[in-house]
Amino acid sequence: MPGVIMDGMARGTLRIYLGAAPGVGKTFAVLGEAHRRRERGCDVVVGLVETHGRPRTAAAVEGLEVLPRARVTHRGVTLDELDVDAVLARRPDVVVIDELAHTNVPGSRHEKRWQDVEQVLDAGISVLTTVNVQHLESLNDVVEQITGVPQQETVPDAVVRRADQIELVDMSPEALRRRLAHGNVYPAERVDAAMGHWFRVGNLTALRELALLWLADRVDEGLRTYKHDHAIDHVWEARERVVVTLTGGPEGETLIRRASRVARRSGNGVLLAVHVLSGDGLAGASSGALRAQRALVESLGGSYHQVVGDDVAEALLEFARGVDATQLVIGTSRRPRWARALRGGIGGRVIAGSGEIDVHIVTHSAAGSQGWRLPRSQGALTARRRWLGWLVAVLGVPVLALGCIAAQAALSLASVLLAFVLLVTAVAIVGGLGPALATAVAGGLVANWFFTAPTGRLTVSQVDDVVSLFGGVVVAVAVAAVVDRSARRATAAARSRAETAMLASLSRSVLAGDRGLPSLLEQIREAFGLRSVTMVESTEGREHTVGTCGEHGADDQVDDVAVTDTLTLRLYGRALPAGDRKVLVSVAEQAAVALQQGRLAAQAAEASRLAAGNSMRNALLAAVSHDLRTPLAGIKAAASALRTEELALSEEDRAELVATVDESADRLTGLVDNLLDMSRLQAGVVTPTADPVDVAAVVGRALTWLDPTQRRRVTRPDATDVPPALADPGLLERVVANLLLNAAGHATGGLQVDVSRVAGRVEVRVVDRGPGVPARDRDRMFAPFQRLGDSPAGQGVGLGLAVARGLTEAMGGTLTAEETPGGGLTMLVSLPAAPVDSASGPRLTAAEA
Repeated sequence: MPGVIMDGMARGTLRIYLGAAPGVGKTFAVLGEAHRRRERGCDVVVGLVETHGRPRTAAAVEGLEVLPRARVTHRGVTLDELDVDAVLARRPDVVVIDELAHTNVPGSRHEKRWQDVEQVLDAGISVLTTVNVQHLESLNDVVEQITGVPQQETVPDAVVRRADQIELVDMSPEALRRRLAHGNVYPAERVDAAMGHWFRVGNLTALRELALLWLADRVDEGLRTYKHDHAIDHVWEARERVVVTLTGGPEGETLIRRASRVARRSGNGVLLAVHVLSGDGLAGASSGALRAQRALVESLGGSYHQVVGDDVAEALLEFARGVDATQLVIGTSRRPRWARALRGGIGGRVIAGSGEIDVHIVTHSAAGSQGWRLPRSQGALTARRRWLGWLVAVLGVPVLALGCIAAQAALSLASVLLAFVLLVTAVAIVGGLGPALATAVAGGLVANWFFTAPTGRLTVSQVDDVVSLFGGVVVAVAVAAVVDRSARRATAAARSRAETAMLASLSRSVLAGDRGLPSLLEQIREAFGLRSVTMVESTEGREHTVGTCGEHGADDQVDDVAVTDTLTLRLYGRALPAGDRKVLVSVAEQAAVALQQGRLAAQAAEASRLAAGNSMRNALLAAVSHDLRTPLAGIKAAASALRTEELALSEEDRAELVATVDESADRLTGLVDNLLDMSRLQAGVVTPTADPVDVAAVVGRALTWLDPTQRRRVTRPDATDVPPALADPGLLERVVANLLLNAAGHATGGLQVDVSRVAGRVEVRVVDRGPGVPARDRDRMFAPFQRLGDSPAGQGVGLGLAVARGLTEAMGGTLTAEETPGGGLTMLVSLPAAPVDSASGPRLTAAEA
C-alpha cells in the first residue's frame, strides 16, 4: 500500500505484529522479517527491541544494526528509551521499534511510543512494530473483565487501524503455556504465578478470540473498501450478514430473536436490524416500541439502522445490498387475507427483487390481526380545533334540541333530522371525527326521544327514520374524514413549501458559492432545533471531523445520517421525525456539495499556485541557461585572454579585458540578485520592517548602483519638507536602484528623481525622457521575464520591474507607471508617511545626501 504524500515526502509504511498475549512470538517474528528484508538489500536497523532476557530473541537481533538508545533521567533514575533523533539522522529504509503501546519516561520527546512512531513515519521511514490485544484502547475494559488486571498502557485503535499491514501472531493457549513452563517467556521464579493468573487457559482463549475478532473486523473493512474501489455491487458470502426488518409492531421481538439464531448458526454471523422511515413523514411506528426493539438487537450483539424511503421494499433491498447481506428476515403481513389478496404485500416484492439474498418470511402471532379500522380521530387537526369541536358538540346538541322543541309545531321530522345533520357537519368541520361521531349519536338519540313517534321512547316504528338516523352517522364519518385529509394535505403542503423554499435557497447559495460548510451546518442546527451538528468523514477506516457547529452535552441523543459513502452527519439533541429526516438528507447533500466545492476551490488555488511556481521555475531555468550565459562567457573569454602567455597584450588591452571582467561580474551579480529576490517573493518569505526612513537618503544610496556616466544623467530637485516614510530601508534602496537601472538602460535623455509628499504619503518619481511604453503594455511590463522586445539578449532577464513591484507591495506601498508629459515614462513609488512623533533626528535633503 503506497505511503501518504506529506509535504512532498512519501510517508513510511507501518506493519504491526498483533498478539493475544505476551510470549506468542511477536518480537521474534518482527526480527525475522527484518532479516528477510535485509537479505533483499533493504536498509534495516533496530531502533529498539525488548528481549526480556529471552535468549532466542536476543540471538535474533544479531546481524542487525542496532541504534543507540536515548538516556533519560527521571527522579534520579536513568532509563533507556527510543532515540527518535538517532533514527531520523540515520534515515534507514526500515526501523524496528518494539512495543507500540509503551509509555515513555517523563522528559522524553513524546508521552507515548506510538507518537514516536508517527514522527518516524512522517519522515518517510517504514516501521515494524508489535502490540498485544490488551493494549488496544477499545478493548481495555473487556480485557480487565477477563483478566482482572487494568491496563495502564494503551494505544488508540485508530493508530493500529491505520497500519498498512497487520499480521496476527497466533498460538494456541496450550502451546503458549508449554512455552511458559519451559522458561521461554518469564524467569523460573515467575512461571508459577503467571500460570495461575494471567496465563490461565480461559484467559488466553478469551484474549485469543478478542484478537481474532478485532482483526476480522479490520479485514471486513478492507473487503468493503476493495469492493467499493472496484465497483463490485454483488454479494460476496465471505461472512453471514443477517438483516432483520422492523416496523415497530408486536412481531418485532420474534423476528429479532429468529434472525439472531440464524446469525449464530454460522458461528461468526453479523446481525443488523433496519427500520424504514416513511418518506412522507405523516405516519410512523411507535417510537417506544422501536426503542425497545433496538435495545434487544444491541443486547444480542447486533446493530440498529434507519433508512428513509417511499418504497419500503426497494429501501430494504438497497440497504441489504449495501451491507453485503446474505439473508433477509421479514415478518408476514399483519393485514387480513382479503386485504393481501387485493394488494400484494412487501414480502412478495422483496422476494422478487432479492436476487442472491436469501429471504425468510417469518410468521408470528400478530399475523393477519390487522382488520378494518376507522380513520384516526385526531388526524392532523390541532388540539385547539379538537377542543373547539367538543365545545360545539356539547353546547350545540341541547341548544338545537330546545330550539326544535320550541318550533315543533312548525317542523317535520325530516326538518329536525336535517338540522342535526347540519350540526354534525359543522362539528366535523371544526373538530374532526371524534366530536362529530359523538354529536351524531347524541343527535340521533335526541331526535328519536323527542321527535320520532312514538315519542318519549328509544324506539323507531318507521324504516325511514332508521335510515335518517344512520345517515347522520355516515355524514359525520364522511365529512370528518374529508376534513382530516384536507388538514393533513394543507399541513403537508405548507411544510413542502417551506422545505422547498429552504432547499432552493440553499441550492442557490451553494451554486453561487456564498455559503461555506460551517454556515450550512449552522442553518441545519437552527432549522431542526438541534444542539449540535457535526459532519464526519471516514477515510481508510478513520473518522475525522470536517465541520461542526454548536455544543452538545453528555446526555444529548446522538443520531447519524449517512450523506455519502464517506460523509456522515452526526446530530446531537432531539430525535427527528421521519419527515424531518427526509428533508435533512437533502439539506445534508447540499452541505456535502458545499464541502466538495470548498475542496475543489482549494485544489484549484493550489493548482494555480503550483502552475505559477512551475512557470516561474521554467523561466528561472531559461534565464540561467540563456541570459546568464552572456556575462559568464564574457568573464571566461576575458580571463582566458589574460592568462594566455602566447598573446602579446598591451596595457590598454589588459585594462579593457579587466574592465570587461568587472562589468560582466557586476551584471552577473545584478542578475543573480534579481533572481534570488524573485524567488523569495514567490516563496512568500520576504518580511520587511516598517521603520521611519529618510527617503531622500535612500535615493542617494541607490544612485551609487549606477556607473559614473549614468549618474551624471540624473538630476534631483531639493526635498527639504518631505517627512520620513514607513518602509524597509534596504528593500526600498533595491526598489529605487532597479527603477534607476531600468530607466538608464532604456531612456535616451536625462533622468530625474523626485521625492515629494502627497496627502499623507511619500512618493518617489523616477522620470525618464525615453520612448515610453504604450498604455496597453504598462501592466505587462511588471510581469516576470518581460522585456517587451526593447532589450537585447544578455542584458537582463526581465526581472527588475517585477522585483521592484513585489518588494514595494511587501512594504505596503504601490508601484505604478505613468506617461511623462512631453514623452517618456514615469515610475511612481508611493509609501505611507511615518507619524510625526515616530520621526526622530534630523532629516537629510537630497542635496546633502
